[in-house]
Amino acid sequence: MISTEQIKELRNKTNISVMACKNALEKAGGDLEKALRILREEGAEIAEKKSERAVKAGIIDSYIHATKQIGVLIEIRCETDFVAKNEDFQKFVHNIAMHITASAPTSVEDLLDQNYIKNPQITVNQYLKDTIQKFGENIEISRFIRYSLK
Repeated sequence: MISTEQIKELRNKTNISVMACKNALEKAGGDLEKALRILREEGAEIAEKKSERAVKAGIIDSYIHATKQIGVLIEIRCETDFVAKNEDFQKFVHNIAMHITASAPTSVEDLLDQNYIKNPQITVNQYLKDTIQKFGENIEISRFIRYSLK
């Protein structure tokens, strides 16, 4: 029997729906780490299926480091305005801009391969797949530019 506390803990770690967390925990026999792996695998499958869908909405965001010496302008696209206006999607975009400021990737491909600065146990690509799974839409990091006085 999966407890509400287990579901809540997994949801807090992943921000994925309660039902998806419950199903993953049931498949994992209550093992939290195994449930995380299951959600990641499912997220990768979902992202692959959605990758062909057109991304016609999205947002542009910026991040300027506290020193005012480094800044990033980024464009991330999604399928609908509904997701683009979502506070969690906007937080995702801002987090990616902050990551770029700190890690200086040279391209989107380079960015996707990097370990995510806020959670080095996953790559930026995994963070993207988790976000696709959360929103149920294709999401694409389209382009970015990083400015630096250094």
